[in-house]
Amino acid sequence: MNSGNGEDMAVFTQPTFTVESEHEAITDCSRKITGDCRTDSEKVKKLFYFVRDSIRYNLFMISVFEEDFKASRVLEWGKGYCVQKAVLLTALARAAGVPSRLVFARIRNHRVPEHIVKMTGTNIFPRHGYNQFHIDGKWISAAATFDRYLCEKNGLTTVEFDGTTDAVLPEKDLEGRPYIEYVEKFPASADLPFEWIATAIRKRVGPDKRPWITREDSQK
Repeated sequence: MNSGNGEDMAVFTQPTFTVESEHEAITDCSRKITGDCRTDSEKVKKLFYFVRDSIRYNLFMISVFEEDFKASRVLEWGKGYCVQKAVLLTALARAAGVPSRLVFARIRNHRVPEHIVKMTGTNIFPRHGYNQFHIDGKWISAAATFDRYLCEKNGLTTVEFDGTTDAVLPEKDLEGRPYIEYVEKFPASADLPFEWIATAIRKRVGPDKRPWITREDSQK
């Protein structure tokens, strides 16, 4: 992965194939959300909440095709799983002039639904994706993964972000039960390390998985 170590900030501001920070739909969206913001912290906070709640979390949007991770496509769909949402948030932040990068971890979700465990054979997610923003000389982490509706429906803790301190997935749910366990953290990346991600996905879902945009897609 291209971690961008050495802090060449230019790599964290440029568009890529998936992080389409110069795509018209992305720049327009970013501008509408952050147009009245005075600081980078305000910008990333507003963008975080937009991606968290307006882009609904859907694990079945997972894909082994790189074009399905493009920020403009995720924005158009209005839903995605963690990596797709992180790519979109990276693109929106870069479009707003905030250096941003992707971060990945292997996590255990103790509250994952039983039917997902049966389907995948595990409650471990090997390539959980989230974000880091460079604010006031330091990198700040934020996970806009699960939307408020999903969290409230399932009694889960909603991640809140103030634009200045880390906001990652919580260890406990609302009743104090184990929720998210960060098993292993990987180096940050300036771009989406697609093959590294796709290799792990193919082991779970096969070589042809595309997003299930509609209910009918799940029957194919």
